[in-house]
Amino acid sequence: MTLSRKTVSKPIHFEGLGLHTGVPVKMTVHPSSDGISFRLGADRVIAAPENVTDTTRSTKLGQIGTIEHLMSAFAGLEVTDAEIELTAPEVPGMDGSSWPFVEALLAVGLEDCGHAEIPQLYRRVFIKEGDTEIAVAKGTGHWRYVYNTGTRWPGNQPYEALSVVDSYAQEISKARTFAFAEEIPMIIQLGLGKGLDEASALILGIEGYKNDARFEDEPARHKLLDLIGDLYLAGVPIKLLNVVSERSGHTANIKAAAMLKQATEA
Repeated sequence: MTLSRKTVSKPIHFEGLGLHTGVPVKMTVHPSSDGISFRLGADRVIAAPENVTDTTRSTKLGQIGTIEHLMSAFAGLEVTDAEIELTAPEVPGMDGSSWPFVEALLAVGLEDCGHAEIPQLYRRVFIKEGDTEIAVAKGTGHWRYVYNTGTRWPGNQPYEALSVVDSYAQEISKARTFAFAEEIPMIIQLGLGKGLDEASALILGIEGYKNDARFEDEPARHKLLDLIGDLYLAGVPIKLLNVVSERSGHTANIKAAAMLKQATEA
């Protein structure tokens, strides 16, 4: 069974601040027929789990930080090939979601750039580490994420997409990154989140949201958005997988992506 590969019909330009560094960055998504890669100056890195160098509050690929939202947009729109050129080592944070990327990709349109054999998942991928769980199986695009904060509000918050590609643009991509109100001083002290503000980050107070939420379950949707972007590093179309995850973050996501890639190469 073959897959029609897709790339952007023409270069797309973005400009903003790095989500964590706050450094101004210009980014161009170029048409390609050679997979997904990121380029900073002369350095080029292929989007693959083995090239991830850090998973502290975001996913870093080589020296390029916070690639998960853009990768998620590619996964949701089934983009298989693109070269991303940057002027600074972090993808722009935009509005804290992947929607600006989705909107721009839809506006310029996608085109076929060849065919490839669809990777076959030869075995189920399963991670269980404490309260964190990720299960990946061959399927039809049924994805579920459970965001669980225990006794702290909002407690148990699930989100489920029965057809992840069909749901992606309107129901998943618009969910923004978020933070607990009590963690903000530490985040500032660590020099993180410099490219965010109250419009681009949802703040979770101890009894409710501190600013306007786009969805009642926005944190769960954003965690699924991140999971989609991280797992797409394995190169498997998300509509061919059924995925269930609870309390997973970037570290577990990338471990699962590595296992998924290995399971399709067995």
